[in-house]
Amino acid sequence: MTDTDFPGIAKRRAEILSDLAGLSETPPTLVAVTKTQPDGALEEILAAGQRVFGENRVQEAYAHWADRRADYPDLELRLIGPLQSNKSEDAVRLFDVIETLDRPKLCRELAKAEEKTGQKRQYLIQVNTGEEPQKAGVAPDGVEELLRTARDQGLEVVGLMCIPPVEEPAGPHFALLAKIAHRLGLTQLSMGMSADYDIGARFGATHVRVGSALFGPRDYTA
Repeated sequence: MTDTDFPGIAKRRAEILSDLAGLSETPPTLVAVTKTQPDGALEEILAAGQRVFGENRVQEAYAHWADRRADYPDLELRLIGPLQSNKSEDAVRLFDVIETLDRPKLCRELAKAEEKTGQKRQYLIQVNTGEEPQKAGVAPDGVEELLRTARDQGLEVVGLMCIPPVEEPAGPHFALLAKIAHRLGLTQLSMGMSADYDIGARFGATHVRVGSALFGPRDYTA
């Protein structure tokens, strides 16, 4: 671990990786969620060997990673927050994977962005498994149609993502996501966060998105 004001990150990362290894024959990839994190925390987790990161906002992600990509060519950046259509080109330029594909208009804008930039990216469809009106994502019965639309636009859709309702057990939502993915032949399942990454792993997650359990309390110097 580096000598910084952000102790414990490497240890927590090792503990989470150990947990994941014990929960699944093929452990899911740990996606470190770095929204709002300061540079010191990013440097600490990079020094620990982490290379897969999730960001919620395009502009914040640029601030975190645009200048670091040259030093870490093996970075994988994943957009895990809602994407405004007018940010499609910026997202395609920076992110390797966009996990929040959720509407036909976004499919069209991302296809235009890929053509303009010459960059091909991978996509996950965000599924609103709880059908919550305030939450982004397509309803479960709309996944197949959106997948067809995305592929018609030339997008490479590789999996599904969900965020279960906070007041409900996560397991049934993860089971539903896995069932839909299996039926449609999609291989990536991004499900499970700090409070339930263990459940995600048990239900077949290929990626878990972990922030607070990895970086610890926001005030690192306390």
